[in-house]
Formats: sequence, C-alpha cells, structure tokens
Amino acid sequence: MVGLKPSDVPPTMAVKFLGAGTAACFADLLTFPLDTAKVRLQIQGENPVAQTARLVQYRGVLGTILTMVRTEGLCSPYNGLVAGLQRQMSFASIRIGLYDSVKQVYTPQGADSSSLTTRILAGCTTGAMAVTCAQPTDVVKVRFQASIHLGSSGSDRKYSGTMDAYRTIAREEGVRGLWKGTLPNIMRNAIVNCAEVVTYDILKEKLLDYHLLTDNFPCHFASAFGAGFCATVVASPVDVVKTRYMNSPPGQYLSPLDCMIKMVAQEGPTAFYKGFTPSFLRLGSWNVVMFVTYEQLKRALMKVQMLRESPF
Repeated sequence: MVGLKPSDVPPTMAVKFLGAGTAACFADLLTFPLDTAKVRLQIQGENPVAQTARLVQYRGVLGTILTMVRTEGLCSPYNGLVAGLQRQMSFASIRIGLYDSVKQVYTPQGADSSSLTTRILAGCTTGAMAVTCAQPTDVVKVRFQASIHLGSSGSDRKYSGTMDAYRTIAREEGVRGLWKGTLPNIMRNAIVNCAEVVTYDILKEKLLDYHLLTDNFPCHFASAFGAGFCATVVASPVDVVKTRYMNSPPGQYLSPLDCMIKMVAQEGPTAFYKGFTPSFLRLGSWNVVMFVTYEQLKRALMKVQMLRESPF
C-alpha cells in the first residue's frame, strides 16, 4: 500500500472543497513555468512587442523557459503566480471539490451508479460555476504570464503587482474587463472538466471495478495521467482562443469568434494547437500532482476530523 489508508467514512463536502483547492495550489507551484511557457507559445505571432523587438522568439517548452530566464530574469516563469494560486483556491475548490456533490444531485434516486451523461452534466455545471467566480484571477494571471519584461526598453509590463493589476484593469477597461473572455473560458472549462474530472472518475472506477489496481497511488497516478492527456487533446483549441482574447488590448478582437477567425486566417488551423507540448506536459503533470495530492489530503483531513470528533 502506498499512501494513507482510505477512510471508512466518506469525505465530507467541506473536506473535498478544501482538499481540492489546496492540492491544486500545490500542483500549480510545481508546474507553473510550464503554464507560462504554454501562454507565451500560444500568443507568439500576435504580440506587438515581440514582433517589433524581434528579441523574443520561443522554440519548444525548454527553449521558451530558458529564453525567458535569460532575457527577463530567473523568476519570470513564475510571473502571475499569486493570481494563479488565488485562481486555483477558488477555481479548483468549486470545479473539483463540488463535483461529487453535484453529481449526486443529478443522479436519479435509487440508481446504482451515475451515468456518463450525469457525470458530464456535473462536470459542465461545476466548471461553469468555477469560471464565473474565478474569472478575474484568470485574466490577471494570463496578463502577467504574457507580459514581456526586458528592462527599461522593450517592456510591455504595465502592472506593479497583483492587486495593482485588478485595479488597473477595472479602471481602464471597466469591471467587465475583469470578466473578459468569460464565455470562451466557460466553454473551455466545460470541456476540460468533462475531459479531466469525468475521465479521472471513470478510469478510477473501472480500474477498481475490474480489480486491476487498488485504491492507492498507482491507481490515482494512472487515472490522472489519462485525464490530463484527454483534457489537452480536446481543450487546446479553445484554450488558445481564450488566452489570446483575454490577453488582447481593447478593440483588437470584437469577440472570441472574431479572435478565432482572425487567428485561422493569419496563421492557419495549426494555430489551434500552438503550445500543445507544454499544454500536455503541464496538464499531464498538473493532473498527476493534483489528483494524487487531493486523494491523500481527503484521507488526511478525514482522519483529523475523526480525531477531533472522537471522545478519547
């Protein structure tokens, strides 16, 4: 057996909510440079600063990270980390932590298990709820990750810090600017949640049902890896459009659809899969770290809760 023993008592909604947010923050700390590299590769070709200076040309995941470190400093791959952690604490807590509870709401009474349709519906619901609550943090995170800082010249950085970014966006673009790209983000996260959480749920269930693995680390690892791959394949096109639209200055795109049309016209359909490798490396590793940590945190938190409730 690897890790903590499963609790005899099912984890409560509060335990899942807290555990999901904490696990997601831990996963973000480890994989954030990959996410930043993905954003830089996705917007390459549209960033006016990069085109003018011709100093920032990214090639591959490792090349992107090394270029950022060389031109912008050692901490540059972690641009937007504070907003990223704020996002995960609110975002993952809802879309992952509330998934089981919402799934039970949609499951008909007396049913032995939840159908695929029920799981997809639950994934779409929690994904949409999470985006609605956490969208401002995502906008700020993307702006920081996309900003290029090359010293006194050639810089497009305009925010001195995370809170300054919230204030500046609200002042210059209105409060609606903090919810810029909500529609494509809801679409993306409906897809990601279904491909990620639902795939993990089904893979884990089948591995246990067919006695291929026990409910421990190998099972969680295999299920999470499969979920990360599925999520990357189906979500990359929407993710690229979402990133470009949220990072764009006012007036560059009329809508997410306009962003998509211009991107295809200027760069071809392969633009939808720009940054696919870092997306997969990031989502695959993020899912493995997050779900493995989440499963262990649920068990640890339940043990703590049971000890507190125990009379002795």
